[in-house]
Amino acid sequence: MSNLDREAVPSLCGGRGFVVAEPVRELLSPKRVKLGESTEVRRLLPNLGRRMVGAWCFVDHYGPDDIADEPGMQVPPHPHMGLQTVSWLHEGEVLHRDSTGSLQTVRPRELGLMTSGRAISHSEESPASHARFLHGAQLWVALPDADRHTDPHFEHHADLPQVTAAGLTATVLLGALDGAVSPGTTFTPLVGADLALTRGADVRLPLDPDFEYAVLAMSGEAHVDGVPVLPGSMLYLGCGRTELPLRAESDAGLMLLGGEPFEEELVMWWNFVGRSNEEIAQARSDWMDTSRFGEVRGYDGDRLPAPALPPVPLKPRGRVR
Repeated sequence: MSNLDREAVPSLCGGRGFVVAEPVRELLSPKRVKLGESTEVRRLLPNLGRRMVGAWCFVDHYGPDDIADEPGMQVPPHPHMGLQTVSWLHEGEVLHRDSTGSLQTVRPRELGLMTSGRAISHSEESPASHARFLHGAQLWVALPDADRHTDPHFEHHADLPQVTAAGLTATVLLGALDGAVSPGTTFTPLVGADLALTRGADVRLPLDPDFEYAVLAMSGEAHVDGVPVLPGSMLYLGCGRTELPLRAESDAGLMLLGGEPFEEELVMWWNFVGRSNEEIAQARSDWMDTSRFGEVRGYDGDRLPAPALPPVPLKPRGRVR
């Protein structure tokens, strides 16, 4: 999925210096962003209060939207570099196309994982015949320097491992949780898990104290470590936790995101993750002159033009602002 802001602002993030080294309860409010013709997303990362959670560097939550009489998601071909995209649905379906030739419909609780590496382009759209509701999250994972120039590729995993407890089913998207390991490719120690809670559930989820964590609320009413989280909000939890108390007032859906704090500083601008302003500028130029990111075949429409680069130099802002 693309960052469609027409005035994209670069930000320097990463580095361990801004990691909260002990458990905290920091509630993050979303920024509302229009995506395509009929989809509005709630952007939780990067946030004015926090820019990364482990290697997770971008989180959009959207829906549930009634798209019965709408085209639904329509994101034209656009580029990525230096990151992985994670597509996760609770309702609906999204048709993915990319410049490596991948063509895949991603459905609820299936993992669509695209590793951009040095360069890729893709499109995402609701199929012409689609379900009434669309509800999901789009997330990015920053690639470390040693792996960010790898060959681009796409993975689809419909069968994912689960961790269960009374009132809880945790589906592991990426990384490992309580011994369950996702088949998705990762490049840094991290975890992503979908948490389905039934009404009245009161459980404790085991965590790695070396990871920093956040929880994205997808649906329902739940308390995370005693804090009520509403759908479309995210609770940052810091590091140093060995378990996480969860309690559901109704059936609820959450996403647990975590990982070792990302050591490298990086620059995010539009749909690129790099290490310098010069690198980002070159990527923009390459996309505009069609020399590097390949072609998405089969999408009915034009590719997405890049916004103009800002006229001022990048200002280091770290993991938090």
